[in-house]
Order: sequence, then structure tokens, then C-alpha cells
Amino acid sequence: MAEEKTNKEILRILIVDDVEANRFVLRDIISDMGYQPILTENGIQALKMVQHLRPQLIILDIAMPKMDGYEVCTQLKSNVDTRDIPVIFISAFDEPEDIVKGFSLGGEDYITKPFIPEVVKARVGMHLKLYEANRSMAEMNHKLQVSLNEQIKQIEAEKKSVLYALIRIARENAYYDENYMNRLSTNCRLLTEAMQLSSEFGQLISDNFVDTMELAAPLCDLGNMAIPTNILQKEGALDAEENAIMRKHTTIGARVLRDIKGIGYDNIFIKMSIDIANYHHENWDGSGYPTGRKGDEIPLSAQIVGVVGTYCALTEKRTYREAFSQEQALEIMEADLGSRFNPGIYKILKKIARQLR
Repeated sequence: MAEEKTNKEILRILIVDDVEANRFVLRDIISDMGYQPILTENGIQALKMVQHLRPQLIILDIAMPKMDGYEVCTQLKSNVDTRDIPVIFISAFDEPEDIVKGFSLGGEDYITKPFIPEVVKARVGMHLKLYEANRSMAEMNHKLQVSLNEQIKQIEAEKKSVLYALIRIARENAYYDENYMNRLSTNCRLLTEAMQLSSEFGQLISDNFVDTMELAAPLCDLGNMAIPTNILQKEGALDAEENAIMRKHTTIGARVLRDIKGIGYDNIFIKMSIDIANYHHENWDGSGYPTGRKGDEIPLSAQIVGVVGTYCALTEKRTYREAFSQEQALEIMEADLGSRFNPGIYKILKKIARQLR
């Protein structure tokens, strides 16, 4: 019982009426209920007091000088910080149009003068219970939303882990260096950050794009998990049939990612991953695969991975050759400017070469 009384005492009821006798009558009724009455004589004062005191309910007279109750209610309901505070209008008039107007402005109830204490107590008690119920519901919804967001983040992290596990299988099947994914990811981030600072690409690249680029880049060769290991690990050059099979890794990887998107995993990460997987072997002049896109028809993310992926491949040891030095790799790539690579992206890569892993 003591705890219940303590909870009641902290509830504040703002009484707004220009007639002193009315304020005192309502004060005594509210005090008798165990709540804290706060008195003010006009609407202007009431709006100022609400900002500081944040009452749990407002009893508001309609007919007041300077600012009537309707205007006070309108301002309260138009403010996101005060719109949820219940307002009970009081008036000596009980015309239907007055009551309807009060409800249309957001008022919760309407009490006519002279006051009947039992009626005031019943109305105030009911709206305080509704106010507390709405607050509890809002808090519960907020907690549920936070919990849901955390679950979504966990699900996304788990899906990314699955994708990265698949790409590790693809890498191992191809006998790539064990640091290949990390190098590709880090170098793509370094290049994308440098491009963000350039006049040519800066307007196309946001901070979110940079972060997503780092995560999505290693998924470029996801489709390799479906390519026979005898082709992936062949030491010599691939024949025409083997090369045709090898090229399918782009569309296979994109298809896997689209299937994941189709089950509700639809965000910038998966969209960029699909672009990268499908188009990272397209060439600037249209001679690449799988669709023969050229120039800026190729998604920017795929252009970046195409450049960085070539650099990483050239500077790593493969089953059929030794690794090239950084200088040799850049020289080989420069011969393909305008044909394989976007010249603007390559030039930025070359400028930051010393930072590359």
C-alpha cells in the first residue's frame, strides 16, 4: 500500500483555469486522490510549465483570456514532446459542438462545471490509467524493437559467416594463398578510400560504400566452390572447354547470392556482393564476361574488385607461376589500361601502391 501511494504522489496533474475558485476546488479533489496538483491561471503560463514539469495529465479550461483552452491544446498536441499528455477540457458550456471541437483537437475528455468530485475522480483516474498503459506499451514496443534489431544483426552476422565459409572452400579448392581474402579485402578498402578523396569518384563513394566494399570484395569468387578442382588447380593453361566452365563461376556466385537475397537478406551488402560476383571479370572495353558490359555500365564495386583482384593475383604465387613483384605487376596492368581497367581507378591504385598489402 505504501509503495502504491508513493507511485501516486509522483504523478503530477496540471490544472489550468483563470478562476481561482475553480482551481482550488480541483486542487482539493486531486490532492484527495493522492496526486500532486499544480495550478496555473492562463494558457501561456501552462505551456511554459509543461516544458519543465511534464505533468502526467492536464485539466484545461476552455474559456480563458489571452489564449483559450483550444489553442493551448493545439500547441500541446503539435509538439512531439507533449502530444501524448492527456488533456481533459473543463467548461461551463455543454453544447455538443464545444465537446466535439475539444475531441477533434486531441482532447481526451470533457467535464462540465460545477464539478462533481466523484465524476472528476473517475475521469482523472481512468485517463491516468490509460496514460500509464500507453507508456508501458510504448516502452515494451521499444524493447521489442531493440531486441528484434539485435536478432536481425545476429542473423546477418551468421549469414555473412556462412558466406565467408563458402568462399574459404572456394579459395582452398583453387589453391589460393591463405591470406588472399584478407589481402583482397584490405586492398579494396585502401583503394576505395583513396577514390573517395578524388574529384573523379568522390561524389560516388560514401563511408558506408567503403565499409561494405571491404566486406563484400572477398565474395567475388564465391562461384568457384562449384568449379571442378581439376580445373581450378590445373598448372597449365586452360583449354577452351575448361575456360568456358571456369567463366561460369561469376554467374554461379551471383545466383547463390540472389537466392540469399530472395529469402529476406536484402541490403547494401548483399546487393554489392551480387554486383561484384557477377561483373568483376567485365572489361572496360566490353571484352570481358559474362555479359560484355563496358565502361560505366559495369558497377563501380565490380570495377574496383577487378583492378584489385588482378593486382593481388599477380603478386601471389600460383600453381602455374611464381609471384610477380609489385613493379612487375603494375607494369603488366598498365598495358591493359583502357581495355581491361578503368584508367582512373588504375591511376589511383598506382599512387597508393606503397600502402597495398
